[in-house]
Amino acid sequence: MYTLLLVDDEERMLDLLELYLAPNGYRCVKRRSGAEAIDYLRHHHADLVLLDVMMPELDGWETCRRIRSFSDVPIMMVTARDEPTDIVQGLKIGADDYVTKPFHEAELLARIEAVLRRTAGNYSAIRAAGLVWDEQEHTVRYGETPIALTPKEFAILGLLLTHPNQVFSRGQIIASLWGYLADTEERTVDSHMKNIREKLRKAGFPADDYLQTVWGVGYKWNGHKS
Repeated sequence: MYTLLLVDDEERMLDLLELYLAPNGYRCVKRRSGAEAIDYLRHHHADLVLLDVMMPELDGWETCRRIRSFSDVPIMMVTARDEPTDIVQGLKIGADDYVTKPFHEAELLARIEAVLRRTAGNYSAIRAAGLVWDEQEHTVRYGETPIALTPKEFAILGLLLTHPNQVFSRGQIIASLWGYLADTEERTVDSHMKNIREKLRKAGFPADDYLQTVWGVGYKWNGHKS
């Protein structure tokens, strides 16, 4: 079980984060100041820190700098400050990702999983209805048939497969895979989805039964991973 250190001076936000994360198998440790978070990390292990920026006395920027002086624990900024300069500053001082409030639960979970995969090397193969998506080998196959996807197509398919039955808007897909600063249009996602479907069909996989469009919202993978 992954341990997440949640740092925010607002108790309500800490409780909300725990409400989202605990049912998904994360152990949540809550701290209400940067100083308390630093003290915890000097004596205990955490797999990821979710760090607010606007806190009294020791803000998130300085907290991140001090943590980086003794630890390489992954840090995700979670804050209402959404200016591009703020995002760039957070990444430059050592944050691994930056999520702005208000956030969508599905997007937050996807970004947490992505950071943990990158930093912990937690690679896995996902199997669904005979389809195998292997992150470590960066391959997709249906039965014995390999399916050649571009890197972005591979990433989009993986995002949906790791969150079966969960609807992602085009904006959430862009934010998760291109980043907040990317100048990417939503129709780019539609184009990638069309290509993924065509390649899956060509391999004999019943794409329309699993890779579904939720009209007016976005896309989802219908089924279960294994």
